[in-house]
Amino acid sequence: MKIRSITYFCNPGWPLKDEKLRVAGDFLAEAKIAYEAAGFEVQTTRLATNPFPRLLGEKKISQTPELASALSRLLPEIGLAYAALGPALPEQPASYAPIPEAIAASENIFFSGLMADRKHGISLAAVEACARVIVECAPILPNGFANLRFAALANVKPGSPFFPAAYWDDSEPAFAIATEAADLAVRAFENPPTIVEGRRRLVTAIEENAQAMWKVADFLKYKFMIKPIGIDFSLAPFPDDSRSLGMAVEYMGVPKIGLHGSLAAAAILTEAVEAASFLHAGFSGFMQPILEDSLLARRAAEGTLTIKDALLYSAVCGTGLDTVPLPCCSTSRPLPCVWTNLSLPA
Repeated sequence: MKIRSITYFCNPGWPLKDEKLRVAGDFLAEAKIAYEAAGFEVQTTRLATNPFPRLLGEKKISQTPELASALSRLLPEIGLAYAALGPALPEQPASYAPIPEAIAASENIFFSGLMADRKHGISLAAVEACARVIVECAPILPNGFANLRFAALANVKPGSPFFPAAYWDDSEPAFAIATEAADLAVRAFENPPTIVEGRRRLVTAIEENAQAMWKVADFLKYKFMIKPIGIDFSLAPFPDDSRSLGMAVEYMGVPKIGLHGSLAAAAILTEAVEAASFLHAGFSGFMQPILEDSLLARRAAEGTLTIKDALLYSAVCGTGLDTVPLPCCSTSRPLPCVWTNLSLPA
């Protein structure tokens, strides 16, 4: 198991307040050292801000590309690789339109667009606006990876450490942990006598790792007076079969993920994460990024796992779809990668 990201949440203001950003960089550098000393590999440290429409205000929303470019230039100076400027908001309909230009103007800045939440329900106008962003982002880069930096959100609360969905809603800073933990599920279900025993092993492994990570979080909290808000223990994979969530599902007895039993397996894995005792943040569920999971990618290529299947599994996991290759409507050329995060009501 690895730490995918330590994500620092803050309000950097606009114009950007250098001092706040340098505090973020200093904290994340210390946090990375502390977690590595505790035996965890830390892949990235990241910054997430309050939603950019609130940083800029409605009258300055056209400055979104300028904001993204300025933050992109500052990140290397504070030792960070990535930042997320949060979601466009339905109450500011004009906030969706500048996102493609802002993504094109930066190399390491992520965005999202809010489509629905529990307070306001589904905004059809926002759904359409998010779709336009996805289409407009697709040709920005030859490989289509500009869409890796945009997420369409439904019921995603502030404080999720996974990108591109990460954003904040407070004036005080905080931090959270995102894990790459599909290997825990692979090992738990490799040779258990029963599914129940495999689930027990997974819950135990999650709790043991969470407890070790939280000791470090407590140390950082009191040293820096910055609040830890939880761990997103989504079973994120890596493109290797030993770290494939698809492999965990097939170890559970499903012949190939996408066939009968896959939905039940997704529900069991999600329930195991939910049942584990730790402070939950973000998605904390069954994560199925097709192009980042070796087995999911193979099953999708052979047609066993379809987009309809993956959407069905999203109905029981609350995490949604990532990096899904979609066919282009007008040609045989695949539409470049689309990153979609969708958190569904429990």
